[in-house]
Amino acid sequence: MRTRNKETNVRFIAVTGVLSAAAFVLMLIEIPVPMLIPPFIKFDFSDLPALIGAFAMGPLCGILIEFIKNLLHTFVSGSFGVGELSNFMLGAVFVGIAGLIYGLNRTKKGAVTGSLVGALAMALFSLPSNYFIVYPVYYNFMPKDTILAAYQAILPSVKSIGESLLLFNVPFTFVKGMIDVAVTFLVYKKLSPILKGTAGHRAGQAV
Repeated sequence: MRTRNKETNVRFIAVTGVLSAAAFVLMLIEIPVPMLIPPFIKFDFSDLPALIGAFAMGPLCGILIEFIKNLLHTFVSGSFGVGELSNFMLGAVFVGIAGLIYGLNRTKKGAVTGSLVGALAMALFSLPSNYFIVYPVYYNFMPKDTILAAYQAILPSVKSIGESLLLFNVPFTFVKGMIDVAVTFLVYKKLSPILKGTAGHRAGQAV
């Protein structure tokens, strides 16, 4: 039993490390979405390895991946840790909830439910986290009026940062999460046995 627990712990650490490295690399590949979101907000697939880890090894694994990738990213970004803090908070909510729900119901339905609830929670959480934590820090480097103007360049009718976050950031965050979910469902069934060390006897895989 002790040997088995040790092997499980080693696998947990190894999977977390490998997926964290993958998430860090994916975080470096930022894709602008012109005409849909201001240029200082970009799309990336870095939550994908964290979601896979949360499904395969549990929500703690997913949250640790989010933490490690953002910690590494602080050394190469120019956001003074603000962007990484935001990314970690949102990602932790997303994969933590998704992994927790799937862990309680390890079926395809449980994975779908966890993914939807996690993505929705992340999107909703993005509103207060950006409005009260992230953007007030950004105002020290970029005037509030300049940030608002970036949103107004896309939709002139927006009148405030709060309205901008509601109309742009919340749906963008939800769609970003659901794209990660879609890719996860495409690759998870093949990766799961490798991550869990059960390759060769895949019976019972839920997703």
